[in-house]
Amino acid sequence: MDLAELQTAIRDTYLTRDAERGRDATFRWMTEEVGELAKALRTGDRANLEHEFGDVLAWLVSLANIEGVDLGTAIARYASGCPRCGRVPCGCPFP
Repeated sequence: MDLAELQTAIRDTYLTRDAERGRDATFRWMTEEVGELAKALRTGDRANLEHEFGDVLAWLVSLANIEGVDLGTAIARYASGCPRCGRVPCGCPFP
């Protein structure tokens, strides 16, 4: 599944409910999932990591759908390498 297909699937499945919940509550749900991902990273449980990465991504897509943001357009600036230095791999000074 590519990013556009994912965004369409999430939109078709959840947009009505997400829109009723609203941007702020949807953002709070996403941040809760980020917290669960942080916990999974600490424990190193591979299956749980995959689950939590999926949840964070799904909530991010839901939030983008509420805001009318096309994620393909939003991420396009990374398609040719680092958007700051233009290199692959990035040659920017750390961080």
